[in-house]
Amino acid sequence: MSKAERTALIALPIVILIGAGVAWAGSQGSAEVGGLPLFAICVTAAFVVQWLVFIPAYARQTEKFFDLTGSLTYISVTILAVVLSPVQDGRSYLLMAMVIIWAGRLGSFLYRRVHKDGGDGRFDDIKPSFIRFLNVWTIQGLWVTFTAAAALVAITSSHRQPLGWVTGLGTLIWLIGFAIEVVADNQKSRFRADPANKGKFINTGLWAKSRHPNYFGEIVLWLGVAIVAVPVLQGWQWVALISPLFVTLLLTRVSGVPMLERRADEKWGGQPDYEQYKKETPVLIPKL
Repeated sequence: MSKAERTALIALPIVILIGAGVAWAGSQGSAEVGGLPLFAICVTAAFVVQWLVFIPAYARQTEKFFDLTGSLTYISVTILAVVLSPVQDGRSYLLMAMVIIWAGRLGSFLYRRVHKDGGDGRFDDIKPSFIRFLNVWTIQGLWVTFTAAAALVAITSSHRQPLGWVTGLGTLIWLIGFAIEVVADNQKSRFRADPANKGKFINTGLWAKSRHPNYFGEIVLWLGVAIVAVPVLQGWQWVALISPLFVTLLLTRVSGVPMLERRADEKWGGQPDYEQYKKETPVLIPKL
């Protein structure tokens, strides 16, 4: 067994335990279905979906459905939460719409990109290893749990509040973040589709204001979701605010910005125009 496989073997139960901890905390004040907290049911479903899809993915040695599965998991567990909740209100439907619209758009975008590129190079060394590949899918279950925590806690909560100005503020912030992410992704897709831009880096549109405007939009929209959820959070349910914090840390410290910055430096580092772009353009928060 390689060092990477031993690490994955150790990480696997830790990831599951963390998910169980979030399930327990978010279930305080949750509505129940069959004597079980609805929030915990949704978290369990998020992991089970990953494990079920992992089986054919490993057998066929493909990662092409990884991102799509993640998006469909967001959609399915959110709908599950609303359908099984004893009480459905405007906040529940609003949060469900936010998650479904975001996940549907991003999932289809990533799915098309992976199929166009023929695969995802991140998985080349991971797919052959059962435990490492399983660990990646399990981590995606935790990723869904963390990211959607605020929405799921609010939807499954037994505590209800009428919609107010806080909900309006959160919705506005979500709309701004979603618009930024969509526009940034579309600008980059069009840039890459132009043969004249082959081998070049994008520095136009929103990408002239931020080196990663799509990630900025992602962070902003999940902040909006959390704000919409805030009025009904009580006690341990405040753990749901881990949602925008997790997204921010993931994109700025782990797999988002750092990875792409390294790739960009390897590709264009030392080129005067790229170094000037880096010097004048913020990493994340767009300049006005």
